[in-house]
Amino acid sequence: MSATRHLVLIPAYNPGPRVFETVRAARAQWSPVWVVVDGSTDDSTAGLSDMATRDPDLRVLVLPENRGKGAAVLHGLEEAAREGFTHALTMDADGQHPAQLISGFIAASAAQPDCMVLGVPVFDASAPALRVKGRKVSNWWANLETLWVGIGDSLYGFRVYPIGPLCAVMRGQRWMRRFDFDPEAVVRLAWRGVRPLNLDAPVRYLTAEEGGVSHFNYWRDNRLLTWMHIRLMTGFVLRLPCLLWRRLLSS
Repeated sequence: MSATRHLVLIPAYNPGPRVFETVRAARAQWSPVWVVVDGSTDDSTAGLSDMATRDPDLRVLVLPENRGKGAAVLHGLEEAAREGFTHALTMDADGQHPAQLISGFIAASAAQPDCMVLGVPVFDASAPALRVKGRKVSNWWANLETLWVGIGDSLYGFRVYPIGPLCAVMRGQRWMRRFDFDPEAVVRLAWRGVRPLNLDAPVRYLTAEEGGVSHFNYWRDNRLLTWMHIRLMTGFVLRLPCLLWRRLLSS
C-alpha cells in the first residue's frame, strides 16, 4: 500500500455559528483540518481565524468573494497538493455531516487509496421528503452515466477524494464550481477509473432554531443539476466504447 497523507477540508459560506462546533468536532477526530472560507459575509471568518491562531493543526484559507462550493474545494485541494497531501475528506460546515466517522472513512481510504470513499446518507425524520426523493433522480442518472459502476449517493458531500485525479478533472473543464460539484465529481472520477467505495453515514437536517443554515435554492440548483446531467450524458455517449471496454477487461 502506497503512503498516503489525508486532511479534512471544510468549505464554508456564511455557515453561521454552527461552523465552530463542526470544526471542533472535526479536529477531535483528525489533524490537520482546513477550512476554506468562500467569501463569507457573516461573522464566521473572524471566529475561525481566531480558532486557528490557537490551534496549529487548524488552517483557514479565505477567498475574497463567493465562488461556489466546488471552487472553494478546488482552492483547498490545490494548496493541499502543493504541501504533499494525497487525499482530502470533504464535509459541510453546517453540522449535517457525522464528524465521528472521519477516522473510519480515512482509514478506509488509506486501505484502498485508489478509490473514492463515498458517504451514503442514512436519513432520520428531520430529512425533507422532497430532498430525499429528489436525490434518487440524480443518483439514477449518475449511475447510468457511469454504466452502473456502483455510486451509492451522488450528492452527499461527506466523502474522501484522491486529490490528484480530482484536481486533474476539475482543471480540465470550467464546470463543477458550484452546487454541481459533488455529483459531477463522482461521475468524472468514475470515468477516469476511480472506483467508488460506499459507506453508510447519518445526515442531520438542522432547524433554524438549532443553528441550521441552508443555501439550497430548489429552482436554481435543480436547473443547474439538469444542465449538468445533459452535459454528462453527452460525455457518457462519447466515452461509451471506452467504458464498455474497461468493463469487459475488469470482468
